Amino acid sequence: MHKVLMTLLFTSLLTACSSLPETLVSSKKPLVTEYETWVNSEPNAVQEVRLGGVIAKVSNLQHKTRLELVNLPIGKDGKPDINVEPQGRFIAYVDGFIDPLTFAEGRLVTVLGQPNGNETGKVGEFDYRFPVLQVTGYHLWQIREQIIVQDQPMTRFPCRSLYCRNVHYGPSKGHVVQSVE
Repeated sequence: MHKVLMTLLFTSLLTACSSLPETLVSSKKPLVTEYETWVNSEPNAVQEVRLGGVIAKVSNLQHKTRLELVNLPIGKDGKPDINVEPQGRFIAYVDGFIDPLTFAEGRLVTVLGQPNGNETGKVGEFDYRFPVLQVTGYHLWQIREQIIVQDQPMTRFPCRSLYCRNVHYGPSKGHVVQSVE
């Protein structure tokens, strides 16, 4: 009985860790979560969109904030995938004021909202047609970095004694692993 309870508790914890944030939950069908599907759909065919990406620009207007986002595909948990190439840009309007320090350029965000036409603008000197989203919910993400170190055993002068089993005389080698949280 104890093992069953522990298994259920562990399973519920894993499910909670990978679930979608409450601000990104939608009850509307169909919900579009792919940039290309949204951009290539017929006008008024899509009721709601959930997309994520990197903040490229923040502009506070009179009663709303304009976010220019570089789209990244998202998973079922709403997290942008930082290991793939961006797939285009879009504009997300959020009602009210958003602090540009909190929503700084380079931060990851996922937004939920209704399509609201297109805007023309520029990316550098290039003319660009931005699809527009009126945001009803959003979630900011953080990139967590973890350093994985692998010690390299000294092969030039190998230790042949019982007292040096876990001693490493050579340089360490490692890499950084990034994850979205």
